[in-house]
Amino acid sequence: MSAVRVLLVDDQPLLRHSLAMIIGSAPDLAVVGQAGDGAEALEVARRTRPDVVLMDVRMPRLDGLQATRRICAAPELAATRVVVLSMFELDEYVYEALHAGASGFLLKDARPEELITAIRRTHAGESLFAPSILTRLVEHYVAVPRTPRAPAPRPLTARETEVLTLIGRGLSNDQIAARLTISIKTVKTHVSHLLTKLAARDRAHLVIAAYDAGLVTPRPR
Repeated sequence: MSAVRVLLVDDQPLLRHSLAMIIGSAPDLAVVGQAGDGAEALEVARRTRPDVVLMDVRMPRLDGLQATRRICAAPELAATRVVVLSMFELDEYVYEALHAGASGFLLKDARPEELITAIRRTHAGESLFAPSILTRLVEHYVAVPRTPRAPAPRPLTARETEVLTLIGRGLSNDQIAARLTISIKTVKTHVSHLLTKLAARDRAHLVIAAYDAGLVTPRPR
């Protein structure tokens, strides 16, 4: 099986070097390119077609948010997934980056094994969030008044709405199956339908869709 191809984007060469060493230690991962800003990231991504991009947020010329939006909108990079890197759990750009198409969020002080697992999970199409980080991140920013988002072009069934609500609460497929007393296969089918109906790239965006739809609300602080 071919290695997962990774592009590193950060304006600090030392950090890129450290990340490259960690990723290079995993036999199933390979760094195929590096970039020091968003504009260069777009160029390198188009040339190398990575599976996963580790994207810093604050960079010169073109920041990580704009670069993420352009990469995720590029037809030739439809298979590429972006993971946002940040020093802060509640970085104001992270929530917007998810709406721009990023598939996950990772703190820069994550342990090496967490980084490697994150890349693998993102490539596999899974959600890249520890439940605590996901909940704190999304709840913090959905509390800020925003323009209501358009409803799904295709209405959800009652069961799909239930599944979306539980996804928004951070439950795994196994937990959803147990809660609704249905099989894992059925849960996966519902998730697949939700991804299609809501035009979501992955599970992370289904969580945001649940908040946007008001199915999940921030807990009182």
